[in-house]
Amino acid sequence: MTGLGSNLYLALLHHPVYNKNGEVIASAVSNLDLHDISRAAKTYGVQAVYVVTPLTDQRKLVRRIVSHWTEGAGAAYNPDRRDALRLLRIAASLDTALDEISASGLGRPLTVATDARPYAGSISYKGLLERLKSRRPFLLMFGTAWGLEQEFIEEADFVLAPIKGPTVYNHLSVRSAAAIVLDRLLGTERV
Repeated sequence: MTGLGSNLYLALLHHPVYNKNGEVIASAVSNLDLHDISRAAKTYGVQAVYVVTPLTDQRKLVRRIVSHWTEGAGAAYNPDRRDALRLLRIAASLDTALDEISASGLGRPLTVATDARPYAGSISYKGLLERLKSRRPFLLMFGTAWGLEQEFIEEADFVLAPIKGPTVYNHLSVRSAAAIVLDRLLGTERV
């Protein structure tokens, strides 16, 4: 893969994220997130999608789902879904994902956190797109549940500007947010 996006990786982080009470938790994996985010990633030419969870039972569940669609009956039933789910990688921590990407020989990726809340100094989509042209690897990180922990976000190399609609309501599903972000960065029709 050599197009724009071939140096972009996604991470779907299940820890450290907030629950609705503002407590840091490890969230459960959602089957819908796996399918929809991998399909969006395949559409936009993303290199890989890391499902990051410290929970052993959740990593086992992801392996089982991926296996069904890439090797089992699902692979023959829906080859398009197979191709998308082949992008999924499973990691116990963000460091594990960063090490695996680094081992590809492209260098350690720059990390880009996403959040529905605005952050001072966040990078615009246009700014990130320009940096993606450098061919250096980037890891775009999405949080599940009620979003990534604030301290975790502040440790990222960049924080992407939040998605804003015309209303004050701003609580997209992570799979919707990932699709919007990918289209804004890599879509062929930019406004």
